[in-house]
This record gives sequence, structure tokens and C-alpha cells, in this order.
Amino acid sequence: MTSFGRSTPLPAAAGAQDQTPPIRDAGELIAEYDAERPARRLTGHLTHVVGALALGVSLYALYAVFNPIPVLPYRMGFLAAVLPLTFLAYRPGLRVPRWFARSASGNVPALDNPGIVDWILAGASVVVCAYPLVAFDEFIRRTFAPSALDLIMGAGCVLLVLEATRRTVGAILPVICVGFVGYAYYGGYLPLDWVVGHRGYDLERIVVQLYMGTEGLFGVPLDVAASYIVLFTIYGAVLEYSGAGAFFVNISFAAFRRSAAAPGRTVTLAGFLLGTVSGSGTATAVSLGSVAWPILRRAGYPREQGGGVLAAAGIGAILSPPTLGAAAFIIAEYLKVSYLAVLLYATVPTLLYYLGIILAVEMDARRFGTRGVEVAADSPWRLLGRFGYHFSSLIAIVVLMALGVSPFRAVVYATVMAFLLSFLDREHRLGPRRAAQALSAGTLGVLPVAATTAAAGIIVGVVTLTALGLKGSRIIVDLAGGELVLTAVVAALAVLILGLAVPVTASFIIAAVIIGPALQSLGVPSEAAYMFIFYYAVLSEVTPPTALAAVAASAITGGNAFKTMMMTWKYTLPAFLVPFAFVLAPAGRALLWQAPLPQVLLALAVSGLAVAALAVATGGWMIHRAAWPERLLAAGAAITLLSLQPAAVATGLALLAAALLVHLVLRRSAAGRGRSSVAHQAKEGK
Repeated sequence: MTSFGRSTPLPAAAGAQDQTPPIRDAGELIAEYDAERPARRLTGHLTHVVGALALGVSLYALYAVFNPIPVLPYRMGFLAAVLPLTFLAYRPGLRVPRWFARSASGNVPALDNPGIVDWILAGASVVVCAYPLVAFDEFIRRTFAPSALDLIMGAGCVLLVLEATRRTVGAILPVICVGFVGYAYYGGYLPLDWVVGHRGYDLERIVVQLYMGTEGLFGVPLDVAASYIVLFTIYGAVLEYSGAGAFFVNISFAAFRRSAAAPGRTVTLAGFLLGTVSGSGTATAVSLGSVAWPILRRAGYPREQGGGVLAAAGIGAILSPPTLGAAAFIIAEYLKVSYLAVLLYATVPTLLYYLGIILAVEMDARRFGTRGVEVAADSPWRLLGRFGYHFSSLIAIVVLMALGVSPFRAVVYATVMAFLLSFLDREHRLGPRRAAQALSAGTLGVLPVAATTAAAGIIVGVVTLTALGLKGSRIIVDLAGGELVLTAVVAALAVLILGLAVPVTASFIIAAVIIGPALQSLGVPSEAAYMFIFYYAVLSEVTPPTALAAVAASAITGGNAFKTMMMTWKYTLPAFLVPFAFVLAPAGRALLWQAPLPQVLLALAVSGLAVAALAVATGGWMIHRAAWPERLLAAGAAITLLSLQPAAVATGLALLAAALLVHLVLRRSAAGRGRSSVAHQAKEGK
């Protein structure tokens, strides 16, 4: 989807001159730092060609909601449509001979249009993906005896998917896919008594697994992109084009105007609201930063702390209902539950995540002595009265699913609602042209996810073929000595490390098929295991040393990238610890709303205290500036409270009370020394 950073008006600070250096264009920053955004800027007639093709894909996806197409043909048709667009919308990222990069007209493109190679790859993508549809029934019958042409087309499809993935999210995920294929082929040479050894498979069997069924390229991951995610990216694009992005920013600035902590609160609220449109943590941080950083700076935020707030607020959007990240849809498919159930799983952890950010913002406002900034904006009540209808489609999605409407139809109905409501705003009404642009933007937003999920299907196919999932889980459990705590720690580290190299969606899928069984084998419920993996896959985007959301935020603020990463890590620390609660403690299932309401509320209250204690430990502030004794006590309180066991909760409350008592004693002692010093100086003066 297109960034709304350039179209959202910057609220002006009253009576202040902004001395902030010029901020780079948000679209350029998103293209540079966000691995899930179209990177080309097409010009001329190609803009209309690609836009028309993308519009066709959106209409195809919407048609399939009300006129269901058989699963496998629909996935093949979807990939046949989006894979060519990927080669047209993304740069190859390689140096090629000048003649090789000529456009179809024979001229060297002055800007960023596709060259001959891109068109050849786009055409080949249509052929290899649509080939099974020509005589689909016969193609399926040949699964046990594929023809030479079947194998050629299958191998070509795998290679083209890997190239599309390389263009959209980088080379690491394709290399991992090649490694898995190599394992399937060469694994037969491993000793059979090794855990990961298997009998070995030839290329014919591997191609059949990956191309001629629903276990590989056309498996559940791609189905999620084709069935769920494309509809939500279309919805997000329609919301954006209808002016919702500008409204969310303006209402956030209007809600918190004068207090010292208001700029930080504003960024947090705006990040949550903008994330419902964007669906990308990095894009949300960049779009928000281009608007909010000048105001954060005038408020007195240092560059690294300001970048940390922007990145933390942006990444939180992926964790938050009602539009979670792509991996949430895969959780629903794997668990065979409704998407509404996944939203319920995420509700309490989301509250705890934003509680941690808000507390950190409040403490930073006092530590850094930030000040309120007067922003020239309408009153929040006036904005709500005029543009509050933008919230209605978000609410409608949840209400419709609660009434039993499928998520596919719920999001389509919400999209139609957002489209109709756009006519209430003359500036953003979706006439035929703007509506077509919004639908096209929706498809362009799903291209990197489609490539990623298709490539992840290669990994899932190999894991299924070789039973690597069970073998990998056995290795993890053995490495942790069969202890659940150590297994959870190893699992978290593995997901974080994996997430440093590949996007959130891919890291979740890989971890779900290998690490998920390890947690489940030790008695962790399926929903807890998958949500644990989901949170750590998302948090890999703010984990040093790659942390793309933090790096992008530092590019806006001009701060040190590594220091910005560490500040973001500080703000998001509760999200790193809370998942352990619903994996390690039976009572922790209440945090996923898998318990009666009184237990859920009790778990929320105890966990909220734990997050507050953790904020004291990391933020260095309680009633006044906190010293190391009370910070250490608060850290111990946070860890013991999150266990949610009665004895541990009592211990945690005692530690928290001790931290407060020590803080008051030290503060009184310091105040007494200060008064004595003043009195002594006065006496000496006499």
C-alpha cells in the first residue's frame, strides 16, 4: 500500500518555528527500510498498465468471496496474477548490462520502469502458474507419474518464486529455501541413526511435492495471502484513500495537547490507529515519524528516544486488533479457529504492550523534562463529530465476525462501508478513478506477502516430506533437557534469530512447523504455542542488530541507529516477557482470554502491575528518579508477578512494596541531605 506520510497534513505548533532539518520523503524511506513495500516508481503508460493489472487482481479476489472457486485452482490463479506484477513492481537489485535493462520500447529507462528481463520473467510466471489450469483434472491425475513438462514447469515455478522473493524481501529467505530443498535431496546421505537423517528424495519427488499439490507452493501460507491478506490490504487502501490516515493523525494530536507527556502519548495512539491502515510496523513508524518527529523534537525528546517511541508505536500495530499482521491469519488456519478467536487471543497482550509504552512515555517526560507543544488542531470532539465515521468500518469487522459472518465477507462489507462513507468528505470521496487507485494499491500491498508465503510453502513442503518438524522439535527439547522453561527460552531465541534474517510472516511459518511442535510436546496448548511464536516473530523487527523499524525511525530523527534500537527494545520489553506467562503458567492462558472473565481480569491486573514494575526497572523513575536498589527490586517483582502463581504473585507484590519503601526512604534521605547542605551554606555565609 502507498504511504500516507506524504498526504497527511502536519499539525503546526502554535507560535514556534521548527528548526528540525528537512525530513526525507516518507515513500523513499519506506522503500529503503521496509522489506514489504513496492520499490519501483513507474512512469508513463506503465503506471496505467500495472495499475489495471493490479485492479484486476483485486476484483478477482473480491469475486471469489461471493463466488467460491475450488481451493487449488484459486491459489494457482492468484499466484499467476501476482507473480508477474511482482517482477514489474520491484527492482531486480542487480547490476546488469545496459542493453539488458532496456525497456520494451528499446530505450534505456530514465527512471524506474521494467526492462526486457522483467517482462520475460513476468510472462514466464504466467505460463508456469497457469499451466496446471489448462487441463487441471489431468494434471492432478499425473501427480503419481508426472510428465517431463510437468517437472520443467514445476522447477521453473520454484525458481521464479525464489527470484520474486529475493526482489521483495532480500536474498536470505530464498537461500534458506534452497537449503531446505538441498536437505530434502542430500539428506539421504546422512547416517540413518542421526535425528535429521532420512531416506532421501530425488528431484522428481521434490518437484511434485512443491508444485503438484497443496503441500508446497500452493499450500496454506499462500492460501492465507490469497484469501485473507489481500482482502485486508484492499480494505486498508480504501481506508487510506478515504482520508482515514489523516483523521487518525489529527485526532491523536487533538486528544493530547498541552501536557509534557502529550507528544509521546500522541505518537502511541497515532501509531496504533495508523497501523490499522498500514499493516506494517516499519511503514507505520516512517509515516508517523514524518509527521510527529518535529513535534517530538520541539517537546524536548532526544533523537534516540524519539526514534524509539516511533518504532515501538509502529511495531505495536502488528500486534493489535482488529487488523493484526499476516501471521495472525495463518494462526487461524493452523488452529482451525475463527479470526475473531485470534483477535481475542491478542487483546490482553495488546493492552499490556501499550501500557508499557505509555508508562515509559510518562517516565521519559519527567526524566528529560519534556514540555507540552501547542498544536494548531481542531478540538477532538469536533473532529469526532465530523470524521468519526472512519472508526465505523473497523468496528463493523469485529461485530460482523461476532455475528457469525465469515472474515472474508466481513472485511468486504467493511470495505464497502468505508467506500460509501468516503462521500461524506468532499476532498477524499472515492469516485471511479480514486476507487480504482485504491483497489490497485491493495493488490500492490499484498505482492511481497504473496511472494513470501509462496516461498515459505517450499519450506513447509520439505518439512512435511521429510518429517523435519518432529525431528527439529525433538532436537530443541533435547537441547533444553526436556525442561519447559529452557525450551521456551531456546524457542524465543530461535525465533528472534530467524526473524533477523527473514520477514515476520516467513519467520512465523518456519518456526510454527519446527518450534511449535516442541512446545506442544511439553504440554503447551496449541494457541499459546502459536501466539508465543507470533509475538517473537513480530518483535524480531525491533531486535538488534537489524531492527528495521528502529533503523528507519533513526533515519527520520537523525539519531544513532543502534542507540535507537536499544531505546525501542526498552519500550517494547514487556512484549518480550509477557508471552512467557501464557506458555509457562497454566493461569497464563487467561492472558489469551482462555478462561472465565474474572480470571482474565485478575490476570490482566497482576500482569499490569508486572509491566509497571518493569517500566520502573527500565525507565529509572518511580515517584521521582529511581536509583539502582529500587530498580533491581522492581525487576524482581516484574518477573515473579508474570509467573501468575499465587505464591510468586505474593512475593512479587512484596518486592514491589519493598521497592516503593526503599524509594521513599532514599528520597527522604536525599532531601534531608539537601536541606542540611543548604543550611550549612547559609551558616557559612553568615
